[in-house]
Amino acid sequence: MTLRATTQNGSYPRPRLVRENWTSLDGDWEFAYDDTDAGLRERWFAAADESLFPLTITVPFVPESAASGIGDTGYHAVVWYRRAIIARRRPGFRVILHFGAVDHEAHVWVDGQQVVAHRGGQTAFSADITDALSDGDEHVVVVRAHDDPHDTELPRGKQDWREDPHSIWYQRSTGIWRSVWSEEVAEQHVVSFDSTFESTRATVGVQVVLAQAPSAGQRVRIRLHRDELPLGSAVFDARSARVAGSIELPALRNAQEREHFLWSPEHPTLIDVTVDVLDEDDNALDEVGSYVGLRTTEVDRGWFVLNSHPYYIRSVLQQGYWPDSHLTAPSPGAYRTEVEAIKALGFNAARIHQKVEDPRFHYWADRLGLLLWGETAGAYEYTPRAAAALMSDWSEIVQQYRGHPSIVTWVPINESWGVQDMHRSRQQREFVQAITSFTRALDPTRPVVSNDGWEHIDSDIIAIHDYTTDPEMLAANYASLDAVRTLLAGPGPANRRPTLVETRASIDDGLPLMVTEFGGISYAGEGTWGYAVVNSDHDYRRAVGGLFAALHASPVVTGFCYTQLTDTMQEANGLLRADRSPKLPVEVLRALVVGTSA
Repeated sequence: MTLRATTQNGSYPRPRLVRENWTSLDGDWEFAYDDTDAGLRERWFAAADESLFPLTITVPFVPESAASGIGDTGYHAVVWYRRAIIARRRPGFRVILHFGAVDHEAHVWVDGQQVVAHRGGQTAFSADITDALSDGDEHVVVVRAHDDPHDTELPRGKQDWREDPHSIWYQRSTGIWRSVWSEEVAEQHVVSFDSTFESTRATVGVQVVLAQAPSAGQRVRIRLHRDELPLGSAVFDARSARVAGSIELPALRNAQEREHFLWSPEHPTLIDVTVDVLDEDDNALDEVGSYVGLRTTEVDRGWFVLNSHPYYIRSVLQQGYWPDSHLTAPSPGAYRTEVEAIKALGFNAARIHQKVEDPRFHYWADRLGLLLWGETAGAYEYTPRAAAALMSDWSEIVQQYRGHPSIVTWVPINESWGVQDMHRSRQQREFVQAITSFTRALDPTRPVVSNDGWEHIDSDIIAIHDYTTDPEMLAANYASLDAVRTLLAGPGPANRRPTLVETRASIDDGLPLMVTEFGGISYAGEGTWGYAVVNSDHDYRRAVGGLFAALHASPVVTGFCYTQLTDTMQEANGLLRADRSPKLPVEVLRALVVGTSA
Protein backbone atom coordinates (compact mmCIF):
# COMPACT_ATOMS: atom_id res chain seq x y z
CA MET A 1 0.00 0.00 0.00
CA THR A 2 1.33 3.47 -0.85
CA LEU A 3 0.25 6.93 0.12
CA ARG A 4 -0.42 7.89 -3.47
CA ALA A 5 -2.74 4.92 -3.96
CA THR A 6 -4.83 5.69 -0.89
CA THR A 7 -4.98 9.49 -0.76
CA GLN A 8 -4.81 10.55 -4.39
CA ASN A 9 -8.28 12.12 -4.26
CA GLY A 10 -7.58 13.85 -0.95
CA SER A 11 -10.77 12.62 0.72
CA TYR A 12 -9.31 10.46 3.49
CA PRO A 13 -9.68 12.56 6.66
CA ARG A 14 -6.31 11.61 8.23
CA PRO A 15 -3.75 11.56 5.41
CA ARG A 16 -0.72 10.87 7.59
CA LEU A 17 -2.10 7.56 8.89
CA VAL A 18 -3.98 5.86 6.08
CA ARG A 19 -5.80 2.56 5.91
CA GLU A 20 -7.46 1.29 2.78
CA ASN A 21 -10.76 0.32 4.37
CA TRP A 22 -12.78 3.05 6.07
CA THR A 23 -16.34 4.33 6.14
CA SER A 24 -17.26 7.98 5.90
CA LEU A 25 -19.99 9.06 8.30
CA ASP A 26 -20.35 12.52 6.78
CA GLY A 27 -23.79 13.38 5.48
CA ASP A 28 -27.22 13.61 7.08
CA TRP A 29 -27.53 13.31 10.86
CA GLU A 30 -30.54 13.93 13.07
CA PHE A 31 -30.02 17.17 14.99
CA ALA A 32 -31.47 19.12 17.92
CA TYR A 33 -30.85 22.30 19.88
CA ASP A 34 -30.90 21.98 23.66
CA ASP A 35 -31.18 25.59 24.83
CA THR A 36 -32.41 24.57 28.29
CA ASP A 37 -29.67 21.93 28.63
CA ALA A 38 -32.20 19.22 29.42
CA GLY A 39 -30.71 16.47 27.27
CA LEU A 40 -28.40 14.89 29.82
CA ARG A 41 -31.05 14.90 32.52
CA GLU A 42 -33.61 13.42 30.13
CA ARG A 43 -31.09 10.91 28.74
CA TRP A 44 -31.41 11.87 25.07
CA PHE A 45 -28.40 9.66 24.40
CA ALA A 46 -30.50 6.57 25.13
CA ALA A 47 -33.96 7.72 24.03
CA ALA A 48 -35.69 6.31 20.96
CA ASP A 49 -38.08 9.27 20.66
CA GLU A 50 -37.56 10.69 17.16
CA SER A 51 -39.22 13.96 18.16
CA LEU A 52 -36.18 14.82 20.31
CA PHE A 53 -34.13 15.27 17.13
CA PRO A 54 -36.49 17.21 14.83
CA LEU A 55 -33.89 18.67 12.45
CA THR A 56 -31.55 17.22 9.82
CA ILE A 57 -27.99 18.53 9.55
CA THR A 58 -25.33 17.79 6.94
CA VAL A 59 -22.11 16.85 8.74
CA PRO A 60 -19.37 18.14 8.86
CA PHE A 61 -20.89 21.60 8.42
CA VAL A 62 -21.80 23.59 11.53
CA PRO A 63 -25.44 24.59 12.12
CA GLU A 64 -24.56 28.28 11.70
CA SER A 65 -23.63 27.62 8.05
CA ALA A 66 -25.90 27.38 5.03
CA ALA A 67 -24.09 24.22 3.91
CA SER A 68 -25.39 22.40 7.00
CA GLY A 69 -28.96 22.81 5.78
CA ILE A 70 -29.86 24.78 8.93
CA GLY A 71 -28.15 28.19 8.86
CA ASP A 72 -29.18 29.34 12.35
CA THR A 73 -26.63 31.91 13.58
CA GLY A 74 -28.24 32.57 16.96
CA TYR A 75 -26.88 31.67 20.38
CA HIS A 76 -27.07 27.91 21.05
CA ALA A 77 -24.66 26.58 23.65
CA VAL A 78 -25.70 22.90 23.49
CA VAL A 79 -26.48 20.83 20.39
CA TRP A 80 -27.12 17.12 19.82
CA TYR A 81 -26.53 14.78 16.86
CA ARG A 82 -27.78 11.25 16.17
CA ARG A 83 -27.40 8.76 13.33
CA ALA A 84 -27.44 5.03 12.66
CA ILE A 85 -24.26 3.22 11.61
CA ILE A 86 -23.52 -0.30 10.43
CA ALA A 87 -20.90 -2.17 12.45
CA ARG A 88 -20.40 -5.62 13.88
CA ARG A 89 -18.24 -7.28 16.46
CA ARG A 90 -15.78 -9.81 15.07
CA PRO A 91 -13.23 -11.85 17.04
CA GLY A 92 -9.78 -10.26 16.80
CA PHE A 93 -11.02 -6.90 15.49
CA ARG A 94 -12.05 -3.54 16.94
CA VAL A 95 -14.32 -0.83 15.57
CA ILE A 96 -12.91 2.69 15.90
CA LEU A 97 -15.01 5.85 15.59
CA HIS A 98 -13.08 9.00 14.58
CA PHE A 99 -14.00 12.67 14.89
CA GLY A 100 -11.92 15.27 13.05
CA ALA A 101 -13.00 18.03 15.45
CA VAL A 102 -16.02 19.03 17.56
CA ASP A 103 -16.29 22.55 18.97
CA HIS A 104 -15.84 22.71 21.90
CA GLU A 105 -16.65 19.90 24.35
CA ALA A 106 -18.01 16.60 23.07
CA HIS A 107 -19.58 13.53 24.65
CA VAL A 108 -20.29 10.50 22.45
CA TRP A 109 -22.56 7.52 23.10
CA VAL A 110 -23.05 4.31 21.10
CA ASP A 111 -26.19 2.32 21.78
CA GLY A 112 -26.68 4.32 24.97
CA GLN A 113 -23.17 3.79 26.38
CA GLN A 114 -20.73 6.69 26.61
CA VAL A 115 -17.59 5.85 24.65
CA VAL A 116 -15.57 9.06 24.83
CA ALA A 117 -15.52 12.61 26.17
CA HIS A 118 -13.21 15.20 24.63
CA ARG A 119 -12.52 18.85 25.37
CA GLY A 120 -10.89 21.07 22.76
CA GLY A 121 -12.56 22.25 19.58
CA GLN A 122 -9.61 22.08 17.19
CA THR A 123 -8.22 18.57 17.44
CA ALA A 124 -9.17 15.04 16.46
CA PHE A 125 -10.21 12.28 18.84
CA SER A 126 -11.27 8.65 18.54
CA ALA A 127 -13.14 5.99 20.45
CA ASP A 128 -12.99 2.20 20.41
CA ILE A 129 -16.73 1.48 20.33
CA THR A 130 -16.53 -2.32 20.06
CA ASP A 131 -17.61 -3.15 23.60
CA ALA A 132 -20.53 -0.71 23.40
CA LEU A 133 -22.06 -2.38 20.32
CA SER A 134 -25.32 -4.16 21.06
CA ASP A 135 -26.47 -7.24 19.20
CA GLY A 136 -27.15 -6.81 15.49
CA ASP A 137 -25.48 -4.80 12.74
CA GLU A 138 -27.23 -1.44 13.11
CA HIS A 139 -26.26 0.87 15.94
CA VAL A 140 -26.96 4.42 17.06
CA VAL A 141 -24.32 7.11 17.61
CA VAL A 142 -25.28 10.17 19.64
CA VAL A 143 -23.09 13.26 20.12
CA ARG A 144 -23.61 16.13 22.53
CA ALA A 145 -21.55 19.28 21.89
CA HIS A 146 -21.27 22.13 24.38
CA ASP A 147 -19.81 25.46 23.24
CA ASP A 148 -20.80 28.49 25.31
CA PRO A 149 -20.58 31.52 22.97
CA HIS A 150 -20.14 33.87 25.93
CA ASP A 151 -17.26 31.98 27.55
CA THR A 152 -14.27 34.22 26.83
CA GLU A 153 -11.88 31.86 28.63
CA LEU A 154 -12.16 29.25 25.88
CA PRO A 155 -9.90 29.34 22.79
CA ARG A 156 -12.28 30.83 20.23
CA GLY A 157 -10.12 32.62 17.66
CA LYS A 158 -12.18 34.63 15.17
CA GLN A 159 -15.56 33.36 16.43
CA ASP A 160 -17.59 36.42 17.47
CA TRP A 161 -18.98 36.70 20.97
CA ARG A 162 -21.56 39.22 19.74
CA GLU A 163 -24.69 37.95 18.05
CA ASP A 164 -23.74 39.51 14.70
CA PRO A 165 -20.21 39.53 13.24
CA HIS A 166 -18.31 42.80 13.58
CA SER A 167 -14.88 44.22 12.74
CA ILE A 168 -12.50 41.25 12.21
CA TRP A 169 -14.64 38.61 13.90
CA TYR A 170 -16.83 36.07 12.11
CA GLN A 171 -19.77 33.77 12.72
CA ARG A 172 -19.51 31.21 15.49
CA SER A 173 -18.94 27.50 14.80
CA THR A 174 -20.71 25.04 17.06
CA GLY A 175 -20.40 21.28 17.17
CA ILE A 176 -19.03 18.92 14.53
CA TRP A 177 -16.99 20.81 11.95
CA ARG A 178 -14.66 18.17 10.52
CA SER A 179 -15.28 14.73 9.06
CA VAL A 180 -16.50 11.72 11.02
CA TRP A 181 -15.52 8.22 9.96
CA SER A 182 -15.09 4.65 11.21
CA GLU A 183 -12.60 1.83 10.69
CA GLU A 184 -12.41 -1.83 11.55
CA VAL A 185 -8.89 -2.66 12.72
CA ALA A 186 -7.03 -5.52 14.33
CA GLU A 187 -6.95 -5.63 18.12
CA GLN A 188 -3.29 -4.68 17.91
CA HIS A 189 -2.90 -1.75 15.56
CA VAL A 190 -1.06 1.51 14.97
CA VAL A 191 -2.50 4.53 16.76
CA SER A 192 0.07 7.12 15.66
CA PHE A 193 3.30 7.50 13.69
CA ASP A 194 5.83 10.32 14.03
CA SER A 195 9.26 10.96 12.57
CA THR A 196 12.20 13.36 12.78
CA PHE A 197 14.94 13.89 10.20
CA GLU A 198 18.60 13.89 11.27
CA SER A 199 20.34 15.29 8.21
CA THR A 200 23.90 15.07 9.51
CA ARG A 201 23.50 11.38 10.25
CA ALA A 202 21.28 10.59 7.23
CA THR A 203 18.70 8.94 9.47
CA VAL A 204 15.02 9.22 10.26
CA GLY A 205 13.95 8.84 13.86
CA VAL A 206 10.61 7.06 14.12
CA GLN A 207 8.04 6.57 16.85
CA VAL A 208 4.98 4.33 16.66
CA VAL A 209 2.28 4.11 19.31
CA LEU A 210 0.34 0.85 19.42
CA ALA A 211 -3.19 0.32 20.66
CA GLN A 212 -2.19 -1.97 23.52
CA ALA A 213 0.79 -3.51 25.24
CA PRO A 214 2.34 -5.98 22.80
CA SER A 215 2.29 -9.70 23.27
CA ALA A 216 5.45 -11.79 23.00
CA GLY A 217 7.06 -11.73 19.56
CA GLN A 218 5.20 -8.75 18.17
CA ARG A 219 7.32 -6.34 16.13
CA VAL A 220 6.95 -3.18 14.06
CA ARG A 221 8.37 -2.99 10.55
CA ILE A 222 8.85 0.39 8.89
CA ARG A 223 9.81 0.84 5.25
CA LEU A 224 10.68 4.11 3.52
CA HIS A 225 10.56 4.41 -0.25
CA ARG A 226 10.36 7.06 -2.94
CA ASP A 227 8.32 5.80 -5.87
CA GLU A 228 9.79 2.32 -6.41
CA LEU A 229 13.17 3.13 -4.82
CA PRO A 230 13.66 1.63 -1.32
CA LEU A 231 15.46 4.14 0.90
CA GLY A 232 15.60 2.32 4.22
CA SER A 233 13.81 -0.09 6.51
CA ALA A 234 14.00 -1.51 10.00
CA VAL A 235 12.20 -3.97 12.24
CA PHE A 236 11.82 -3.10 15.91
CA ASP A 237 10.87 -5.42 18.75
CA ALA A 238 7.73 -4.15 20.45
CA ARG A 239 8.60 -4.15 24.14
CA SER A 240 5.90 -1.61 25.04
CA ALA A 241 3.08 0.22 23.31
CA ARG A 242 5.56 2.95 22.34
CA VAL A 243 8.08 1.72 19.77
CA ALA A 244 10.91 4.07 18.77
CA GLY A 245 14.12 3.82 16.83
CA SER A 246 16.18 5.14 13.96
CA ILE A 247 16.33 4.16 10.28
CA GLU A 248 19.42 4.76 8.17
CA LEU A 249 19.02 6.26 4.68
CA PRO A 250 22.17 5.28 2.78
CA ALA A 251 21.16 7.29 -0.30
CA LEU A 252 21.46 10.50 1.75
CA ARG A 253 25.00 9.91 3.01
CA ASN A 254 26.37 11.49 -0.14
CA ALA A 255 25.77 15.16 0.63
CA GLN A 256 25.92 16.00 -3.07
CA GLU A 257 22.96 13.68 -3.73
CA ARG A 258 21.01 14.62 -0.60
CA GLU A 259 19.34 17.66 -2.18
CA HIS A 260 17.32 15.36 -4.48
CA PHE A 261 15.52 13.92 -1.46
CA LEU A 262 14.91 17.11 0.56
CA TRP A 263 11.50 18.74 0.87
CA SER A 264 10.97 22.43 0.02
CA PRO A 265 8.28 24.55 -1.66
CA GLU A 266 10.26 24.39 -4.89
CA HIS A 267 10.77 20.62 -4.66
CA PRO A 268 8.10 19.11 -2.37
CA THR A 269 9.56 15.61 -2.32
CA LEU A 270 7.65 13.22 -0.08
CA ILE A 271 8.97 9.86 1.09
CA ASP A 272 6.32 7.17 1.38
CA VAL A 273 6.24 5.13 4.58
CA THR A 274 4.65 1.74 5.23
CA VAL A 275 4.21 0.65 8.86
CA ASP A 276 3.34 -2.99 9.63
CA VAL A 277 2.58 -4.59 12.97
CA LEU A 278 3.88 -8.18 12.81
CA ASP A 279 3.06 -11.15 15.01
CA GLU A 280 5.60 -13.78 16.05
CA ASP A 281 5.12 -15.60 12.71
CA ASP A 282 5.71 -12.47 10.59
CA ASN A 283 2.01 -12.11 9.73
CA ALA A 284 0.90 -8.51 9.34
CA LEU A 285 -1.72 -7.65 11.96
CA ASP A 286 -2.07 -4.07 10.78
CA GLU A 287 -0.70 -2.00 7.90
CA VAL A 288 -0.85 1.77 7.52
CA GLY A 289 0.54 4.20 4.98
CA SER A 290 2.19 7.47 5.89
CA TYR A 291 4.86 9.80 4.57
CA VAL A 292 7.72 12.03 5.66
CA GLY A 293 9.23 15.18 4.22
CA LEU A 294 12.96 15.36 4.81
CA ARG A 295 13.84 18.96 5.67
CA THR A 296 15.40 21.03 8.44
CA THR A 297 14.41 24.43 9.83
CA GLU A 298 16.24 26.88 12.10
CA VAL A 299 17.02 30.57 12.51
CA ASP A 300 20.53 31.92 12.09
CA ARG A 301 22.12 35.35 11.65
CA GLY A 302 18.86 37.13 11.01
CA TRP A 303 17.41 34.56 8.62
CA PHE A 304 14.90 31.78 8.61
CA VAL A 305 16.93 28.81 7.36
CA LEU A 306 15.44 25.92 5.35
CA ASN A 307 17.65 22.95 4.59
CA SER A 308 20.74 24.94 5.68
CA HIS A 309 20.00 27.82 3.27
CA PRO A 310 18.60 31.29 4.13
CA TYR A 311 15.02 31.43 2.86
CA TYR A 312 12.94 34.55 2.25
CA ILE A 313 9.35 34.09 3.39
CA ARG A 314 6.55 35.35 1.13
CA SER A 315 3.45 34.50 3.15
CA VAL A 316 -0.25 35.30 3.16
CA LEU A 317 -2.74 35.28 6.03
CA GLN A 318 -5.17 32.40 5.49
CA GLN A 319 -8.37 32.60 7.52
CA GLY A 320 -9.73 29.32 6.13
CA TYR A 321 -13.30 30.58 5.88
CA TRP A 322 -15.89 29.97 3.14
CA PRO A 323 -19.17 31.90 2.75
CA ASP A 324 -21.53 28.91 2.83
CA SER A 325 -19.54 26.47 4.97
CA HIS A 326 -17.62 28.78 7.34
CA LEU A 327 -14.50 27.20 8.92
CA THR A 328 -15.04 23.95 7.01
CA ALA A 329 -14.15 23.76 3.33
CA PRO A 330 -17.16 23.11 1.06
CA SER A 331 -15.53 19.86 -0.14
CA PRO A 332 -12.27 17.97 0.45
CA GLY A 333 -11.11 19.09 -2.97
CA ALA A 334 -11.33 22.74 -1.87
CA TYR A 335 -8.28 22.23 0.35
CA ARG A 336 -6.16 21.45 -2.70
CA THR A 337 -7.66 24.38 -4.61
CA GLU A 338 -6.79 26.72 -1.72
CA VAL A 339 -3.14 25.63 -1.67
CA GLU A 340 -2.93 25.92 -5.45
CA ALA A 341 -4.40 29.44 -5.32
CA ILE A 342 -1.85 30.56 -2.71
CA LYS A 343 1.04 29.24 -4.77
CA ALA A 344 -0.34 30.71 -8.00
CA LEU A 345 -0.27 34.16 -6.38
CA GLY A 346 3.48 33.80 -5.80
CA PHE A 347 3.46 33.02 -2.08
CA ASN A 348 5.73 30.29 -0.73
CA ALA A 349 4.08 30.27 2.70
CA ALA A 350 0.80 30.83 4.53
CA ARG A 351 0.04 31.76 8.09
CA ILE A 352 -3.05 29.84 9.16
CA HIS A 353 -4.75 32.41 11.35
CA GLN A 354 -6.58 31.79 14.61
CA LYS A 355 -7.62 28.24 13.75
CA VAL A 356 -6.17 24.80 13.18
CA GLU A 357 -6.71 23.79 9.59
CA ASP A 358 -7.99 20.41 8.42
CA PRO A 359 -5.25 17.74 8.00
CA ARG A 360 -6.19 17.52 4.32
CA PHE A 361 -5.18 21.15 3.83
CA HIS A 362 -1.83 20.29 5.42
CA TYR A 363 -1.55 17.24 3.19
CA TRP A 364 -1.86 19.37 0.07
CA ALA A 365 0.62 21.88 1.49
CA ASP A 366 2.97 18.92 2.03
CA ARG A 367 2.29 17.48 -1.40
CA LEU A 368 2.35 20.70 -3.45
CA GLY A 369 4.97 22.60 -1.45
CA LEU A 370 3.77 25.39 0.84
CA LEU A 371 5.36 26.48 4.12
CA LEU A 372 2.90 26.96 6.97
CA TRP A 373 2.91 28.85 10.24
CA GLY A 374 0.95 26.64 12.66
CA GLU A 375 -1.28 28.73 14.93
CA THR A 376 -4.16 28.18 17.31
CA ALA A 377 -7.37 29.95 18.21
CA GLY A 378 -6.84 32.32 21.11
CA ALA A 379 -8.99 33.14 24.11
CA TYR A 380 -10.15 36.67 24.95
CA GLU A 381 -9.48 36.64 28.70
CA TYR A 382 -6.70 35.52 31.01
CA THR A 383 -7.52 33.30 33.99
CA PRO A 384 -5.86 30.14 35.27
CA ARG A 385 -8.69 28.20 33.61
CA ALA A 386 -8.07 29.96 30.29
CA ALA A 387 -4.35 29.25 30.53
CA ALA A 388 -4.98 25.57 31.25
CA ALA A 389 -7.46 25.27 28.37
CA LEU A 390 -5.06 26.79 25.85
CA MET A 391 -2.13 24.75 27.10
CA SER A 392 -4.17 21.55 26.81
CA ASP A 393 -5.41 22.42 23.32
CA TRP A 394 -1.94 23.44 22.16
CA SER A 395 -0.38 20.21 23.41
CA GLU A 396 -2.78 18.16 21.28
CA ILE A 397 -2.34 20.45 18.27
CA VAL A 398 1.44 20.19 18.23
CA GLN A 399 1.41 16.43 18.78
CA GLN A 400 -1.18 15.81 16.05
CA TYR A 401 0.36 18.12 13.43
CA ARG A 402 4.12 18.00 14.00
CA GLY A 403 4.49 15.24 11.38
CA HIS A 404 3.60 17.62 8.53
CA PRO A 405 6.79 18.89 6.84
CA SER A 406 4.92 21.98 5.62
CA ILE A 407 4.64 23.34 9.17
CA VAL A 408 7.90 25.17 9.78
CA THR A 409 7.02 27.55 12.64
CA TRP A 410 4.71 27.37 15.65
CA VAL A 411 2.66 30.35 16.91
CA PRO A 412 0.94 29.71 20.27
CA ILE A 413 -0.11 33.36 20.88
CA ASN A 414 -1.26 36.11 18.50
CA GLU A 415 -1.31 39.84 19.32
CA SER A 416 -1.48 39.17 23.07
CA TRP A 417 -4.97 37.66 22.71
CA GLY A 418 -5.88 36.24 26.08
CA VAL A 419 -2.85 37.93 27.67
CA GLN A 420 -3.82 41.51 26.91
CA ASP A 421 -2.07 42.93 30.00
CA MET A 422 1.16 40.99 29.74
CA HIS A 423 3.32 44.13 29.63
CA ARG A 424 2.36 44.82 33.27
CA SER A 425 1.25 41.36 34.44
CA ARG A 426 4.00 38.97 35.50
CA GLN A 427 1.46 36.14 35.61
CA GLN A 428 0.63 36.60 31.94
CA ARG A 429 4.28 36.98 30.94
CA GLU A 430 5.11 33.77 32.77
CA PHE A 431 2.36 31.99 30.86
CA VAL A 432 3.62 33.19 27.48
CA GLN A 433 7.15 32.15 28.41
CA ALA A 434 5.82 28.80 29.62
CA ILE A 435 3.82 27.96 26.50
CA THR A 436 6.77 29.02 24.32
CA SER A 437 9.15 26.73 26.22
CA PHE A 438 6.50 23.99 26.28
CA THR A 439 6.25 24.18 22.49
CA ARG A 440 10.01 23.65 22.16
CA ALA A 441 9.76 20.74 24.58
CA LEU A 442 7.07 19.11 22.44
CA ASP A 443 8.88 19.87 19.18
CA PRO A 444 12.49 21.14 19.29
CA THR A 445 12.82 21.01 15.48
CA ARG A 446 10.93 24.22 14.60
CA PRO A 447 11.22 27.91 15.49
CA VAL A 448 8.57 29.34 17.82
CA VAL A 449 7.03 32.82 17.62
CA SER A 450 6.04 33.49 21.20
CA ASN A 451 3.50 36.25 20.48
CA ASP A 452 2.98 37.13 16.83
CA GLY A 453 2.61 40.87 16.34
CA TRP A 454 4.19 42.50 19.39
CA GLU A 455 5.34 42.02 23.01
CA HIS A 456 7.69 39.16 22.13
CA ILE A 457 9.13 37.04 24.91
CA ASP A 458 11.98 34.66 24.08
CA SER A 459 10.79 34.41 20.48
CA ASP A 460 12.81 32.78 17.72
CA ILE A 461 11.48 35.30 15.16
CA ILE A 462 10.54 38.95 15.67
CA ALA A 463 7.14 39.03 13.97
CA ILE A 464 5.74 42.55 13.62
CA HIS A 465 2.24 43.59 12.56
CA ASP A 466 2.41 46.89 10.70
CA TYR A 467 -0.71 48.19 8.97
CA THR A 468 0.89 51.40 7.78
CA THR A 469 -0.94 51.87 4.48
CA ASP A 470 1.30 54.62 3.06
CA PRO A 471 4.03 52.76 1.08
CA GLU A 472 6.61 55.50 1.71
CA MET A 473 6.03 55.42 5.46
CA LEU A 474 6.14 51.61 5.50
CA ALA A 475 9.41 51.66 3.54
CA ALA A 476 10.88 54.19 5.98
CA ASN A 477 10.07 51.94 8.96
CA TYR A 478 12.34 49.19 7.58
CA ALA A 479 14.79 51.15 5.42
CA SER A 480 17.87 50.28 7.50
CA LEU A 481 19.02 48.48 10.60
CA ASP A 482 19.02 51.76 12.51
CA ALA A 483 15.45 52.48 11.38
CA VAL A 484 14.34 49.06 12.61
CA ARG A 485 16.14 49.54 15.94
CA THR A 486 14.25 52.81 16.35
CA LEU A 487 10.96 51.10 15.51
CA LEU A 488 11.54 48.27 17.97
CA ALA A 489 12.63 50.64 20.73
CA GLY A 490 9.49 52.75 20.41
CA PRO A 491 5.82 52.07 21.01
CA GLY A 492 5.59 50.04 17.78
CA PRO A 493 3.28 50.29 14.75
CA ALA A 494 0.22 49.31 16.81
CA ASN A 495 1.30 51.35 19.85
CA ARG A 496 2.21 48.09 21.54
CA ARG A 497 5.79 47.35 22.51
CA PRO A 498 7.33 45.12 19.83
CA THR A 499 9.44 43.34 22.46
CA LEU A 500 9.52 43.28 26.23
CA VAL A 501 12.93 44.61 27.17
CA GLU A 502 13.60 42.13 29.95
CA THR A 503 13.47 39.21 27.53
CA ARG A 504 15.83 37.87 24.87
CA ALA A 505 13.99 38.89 21.73
CA SER A 506 16.14 41.17 19.61
CA ILE A 507 17.43 41.48 16.07
CA ASP A 508 20.82 42.11 17.66
CA ASP A 509 20.66 38.53 18.97
CA GLY A 510 20.55 37.33 15.37
CA LEU A 511 16.79 36.81 15.26
CA PRO A 512 15.01 37.24 11.91
CA LEU A 513 12.69 40.23 11.52
CA MET A 514 9.48 39.59 9.60
CA VAL A 515 6.42 41.76 9.04
CA THR A 516 3.86 39.04 9.60
CA GLU A 517 0.78 41.19 9.05
CA PHE A 518 0.58 44.14 6.66
CA GLY A 519 -1.67 45.36 3.86
CA GLY A 520 -5.38 44.96 4.47
CA ILE A 521 -6.43 47.05 1.46
CA SER A 522 -10.15 46.95 0.68
CA TYR A 523 -12.19 47.96 -2.36
CA ALA A 524 -14.95 50.47 -1.71
CA GLY A 525 -18.32 48.80 -2.02
CA GLU A 526 -16.92 45.25 -1.75
CA GLY A 527 -17.31 45.02 1.99
CA THR A 528 -17.57 46.99 5.18
CA TRP A 529 -14.10 46.81 6.72
CA GLY A 530 -10.46 47.26 5.75
CA TYR A 531 -7.36 49.09 6.94
CA ALA A 532 -7.57 51.34 3.86
CA VAL A 533 -10.11 51.68 1.04
CA VAL A 534 -9.50 52.24 -2.68
CA ASN A 535 -11.95 52.85 -5.50
CA SER A 536 -10.49 51.41 -8.72
CA ASP A 537 -8.29 48.66 -10.16
CA HIS A 538 -5.57 51.23 -10.77
CA ASP A 539 -5.61 52.49 -7.18
CA TYR A 540 -5.78 48.95 -5.83
CA ARG A 541 -2.74 47.86 -7.85
CA ARG A 542 -0.81 50.95 -6.83
CA ALA A 543 -1.66 50.61 -3.12
CA VAL A 544 -1.02 46.87 -2.84
CA GLY A 545 2.04 46.98 -5.08
CA GLY A 546 3.53 49.87 -3.15
CA LEU A 547 3.29 47.99 0.14
CA PHE A 548 4.89 44.85 -1.27
CA ALA A 549 7.64 46.94 -2.88
CA ALA A 550 8.33 48.71 0.42
CA LEU A 551 9.10 45.45 2.20
CA HIS A 552 10.99 43.92 -0.72
CA ALA A 553 13.28 46.97 -0.61
CA SER A 554 14.19 46.53 3.05
CA PRO A 555 17.70 45.19 3.77
CA VAL A 556 16.52 44.01 7.20
CA VAL A 557 13.14 42.33 6.65
CA THR A 558 13.56 38.63 5.77
CA GLY A 559 9.93 37.71 5.32
CA PHE A 560 6.37 39.02 5.30
CA CYS A 561 2.75 37.95 5.55
CA TYR A 562 0.09 39.89 3.62
CA THR A 563 -3.39 40.39 5.07
CA GLN A 564 -5.12 38.53 3.58
CA LEU A 565 -5.87 35.76 1.07
CA THR A 566 -9.64 36.16 0.73
CA ASP A 567 -12.42 38.51 1.70
CA THR A 568 -14.06 37.06 4.78
CA MET A 569 -17.56 38.23 5.65
CA GLN A 570 -17.32 41.97 6.40
CA GLU A 571 -13.50 41.93 6.33
CA ALA A 572 -13.07 42.72 2.64
CA ASN A 573 -9.30 43.04 2.41
CA GLY A 574 -8.41 39.89 0.51
CA LEU A 575 -6.44 39.58 -2.69
CA LEU A 576 -9.23 37.20 -3.67
CA ARG A 577 -12.92 37.69 -3.16
CA ALA A 578 -14.84 35.32 -0.91
CA ASP A 579 -15.64 33.14 -3.94
CA ARG A 580 -11.87 32.89 -4.60
CA SER A 581 -11.94 35.07 -7.72
CA PRO A 582 -8.95 37.47 -7.95
CA LYS A 583 -9.39 41.24 -7.65
CA LEU A 584 -6.67 41.72 -10.27
CA PRO A 585 -5.38 39.21 -12.84
CA VAL A 586 -3.43 36.48 -11.07
CA GLU A 587 -0.28 37.22 -13.06
CA VAL A 588 -0.42 40.87 -11.93
CA LEU A 589 -0.86 39.94 -8.28
CA ARG A 590 1.93 37.37 -8.56
CA ALA A 591 4.34 39.99 -9.92
CA LEU A 592 3.58 42.24 -6.94
CA VAL A 593 4.03 39.41 -4.44
CA VAL A 594 7.36 38.15 -5.77
CA GLY A 595 8.71 41.63 -6.35
CA THR A 596 9.13 41.63 -10.13
CA SER A 597 6.73 44.54 -10.60
CA ALA A 598 5.41 47.47 -8.60
